[in-house]
Amino acid sequence: MARRSLPNVARPLDPLSSIKIKIGLLVTGAVVAAVGMTWIGLHNGMGPTRTLPLAVVTGLVVTQILAHGMTSPLREMTEAARAMAKGDYSTKVSISSRDEVGELARAFTLMAKDLAQADALRREMIANVSHELRTPVAALQAELENMVDGVTEPDSKTLDLLLTQTRRLSRLVTDILDLSRLDADVVELRPEEVDAEGFLDDAVAAARLVASSTGKQLAFVVDVSPRTLEMTVDVERFHQVAANLLSNAIRHSPDGGIITITAAAAGKWIQIDFQDQGPGIAPEDRERIFERFERGKMARSPESAPTGGTGLGLAIARWAVRLHAGSLVVAESEAGADFRVRIPRSPVGRGSDRPEKSPRPIAR
Repeated sequence: MARRSLPNVARPLDPLSSIKIKIGLLVTGAVVAAVGMTWIGLHNGMGPTRTLPLAVVTGLVVTQILAHGMTSPLREMTEAARAMAKGDYSTKVSISSRDEVGELARAFTLMAKDLAQADALRREMIANVSHELRTPVAALQAELENMVDGVTEPDSKTLDLLLTQTRRLSRLVTDILDLSRLDADVVELRPEEVDAEGFLDDAVAAARLVASSTGKQLAFVVDVSPRTLEMTVDVERFHQVAANLLSNAIRHSPDGGIITITAAAAGKWIQIDFQDQGPGIAPEDRERIFERFERGKMARSPESAPTGGTGLGLAIARWAVRLHAGSLVVAESEAGADFRVRIPRSPVGRGSDRPEKSPRPIAR
């Protein structure tokens, strides 16, 4: 939607940086204009009965001219707020004043921009969730209708298909609930010290079941250095990170591929790499894929369409890592995709909102 601007008005006092100075000049200008008109009237023999009304009118005219420019940003913000209440965020408030009203107008413009982005995100999320729900629901409905009508028998193959679609619905609902917790910021961590190798072995054991359901023959390699490495994490949340990253690796790995999980100590940090042998991630997509409902294009097939998943797993994984005061980025790799997680070795509290930075690789 194109942003529309409200008509500009004369603002002779805009260069001034204080509303107090503007009010002072307004009063001074009105008084000077009234006194000047009184002096002119009396020296031209007009008499008090005509001079006084002219002086008052002159003062009011000067006041109106100066005050109109001072208050025009407030009128523009009022009109823009009324338009925003109706869902129209396109009204632009002109900002030329340097005083407190100008600062208010700048803050209002920034707020309007944020609200417009939030509204666009909400609409996009509703559309994407509806789209993602439609496929498994339609499949379930079609199969159940066929079973009710006697077209198909409730054999193991049909029931397995229904179970698959139900699991997909369950994963989507779980992801959406996690996103609602993310937005509400109501998640508290329960950190505990765990053996890194044992934790990753458990995550891989669950991932093997996911891989077998896809029909792919994949190998998993876990390399932890040192073998006694321990990390302090919320087990449930960090398992969510590993599960989402391994699920992503399984989805994009070729049949017969190897998925490597490497964990190592790096000073005050623990670095864990989830590497697959898939097509990799295009450089321009390496930040965008962490956004909700985004799917990156294959790095070595620029023309290919985004594939796989609901577009929520990586967003949730980064959120969970940030809760641990860590970072999740796509690291440079010669082949495939390398998702690099860094978390502090010391116990964590609430998550960190500091910007993501690509960590330096560990020499192996």
